[in-house]
Amino acid sequence: MAKAKTARVADVVGLLNKLCSPLLAEDWDNVGLQVGDHTAPVTKVLICLDAEEPALREAEKIGAQLIISHHPVIFRPLKRVSPSDATGRILFSAIKNNIAIASAHTNLDRAADGLNDWLADALQLTAVTPLEAPATDGFVKLVVYVPLGYEQAVMEELFAAGAGQIGAYDRCSFRVLGTGTFRGNDSSHPVIGQPGRQEAVEELRLETLVAKPLLAKVLQGMRKAHPYEEVAYDVIPLANPDQQVGLGRIGRLPMPLSLGAFAAQVKEALQADALRLVGDPEAQLEKIAVCGGSGMAVFADAQRQGADCLVTGDVKFHDAQRARAEGVALIDAGHFATERLMIGGLSRRLRRLCEESQFDIEIIEMTAEQDPFVAVF
Repeated sequence: MAKAKTARVADVVGLLNKLCSPLLAEDWDNVGLQVGDHTAPVTKVLICLDAEEPALREAEKIGAQLIISHHPVIFRPLKRVSPSDATGRILFSAIKNNIAIASAHTNLDRAADGLNDWLADALQLTAVTPLEAPATDGFVKLVVYVPLGYEQAVMEELFAAGAGQIGAYDRCSFRVLGTGTFRGNDSSHPVIGQPGRQEAVEELRLETLVAKPLLAKVLQGMRKAHPYEEVAYDVIPLANPDQQVGLGRIGRLPMPLSLGAFAAQVKEALQADALRLVGDPEAQLEKIAVCGGSGMAVFADAQRQGADCLVTGDVKFHDAQRARAEGVALIDAGHFATERLMIGGLSRRLRRLCEESQFDIEIIEMTAEQDPFVAVF
């Protein structure tokens, strides 16, 4: 059995990025490492919805060196850091106790096997697909020609830089053997052959998929590992939509239910103290859209895809009026209830990745968080 490895903060954040790429986050969001030394060792990680003072106290108590929260502790640019306000106290406490904080927010919402998939699963939806229309301009195909024997070193650099990720799969590539020809001039220093002489070399054509924002980093890694002075490669724009990621999910109930009956199931499944409904409780539902947190931004997508009901949180008055007028039911289960299941979901996935990476890390779930809203009967 291989010996377990000690992980650093950067290693765990790297695993987090593998589960839910920062490229999936909204432009206004702030995901990834919020505070802390990326080189610090990590043996315990606390997963929570919010890195508030109770989470800091829990991390101190159990000896966790890293907190991963859903909501970013630093959301807007800070004008000052002072213990006189809530965010300042959190940052002071984290730094004082050598506790790093990272977040996975809208990138986790959009990710395959992410928050909205877990929400759809909790509500027993079937035939689930992303609600948001997939992006079709975010990828390129990288083709590079490598002499036989050097292909593994080049591919490892490409994969390490983030190339080859397709949905739930990584390290994806294609290769075919061929013959490359070249002739260097008098100032060249070829790895194979002599200057001024025509050469024919067995080469592999390597192909892989690259997200556009990662292209510069991937090309840098490719050149670093490639043995040739002049690397022959192509970057080909693609229109491939990523069908597995997107904000929200839509699926079907195992059998039709009335809005009232389904709402009762939602309340129980999410352990919500109370719900708000828009629509006739006797109306029959078959197709359900879900979006954790404040999800009315996907209402038009839900309507376009024929959803009978949208389950989300933080529904505003005029949005409720619009839904009623359009004949789409709403179940507002609250921000907290629709998102806290990220704690269990992210913990399960991170434990699996830590085991695969042979990191000696304990993943601990925060269980004492409470909804700031209190239901009064």
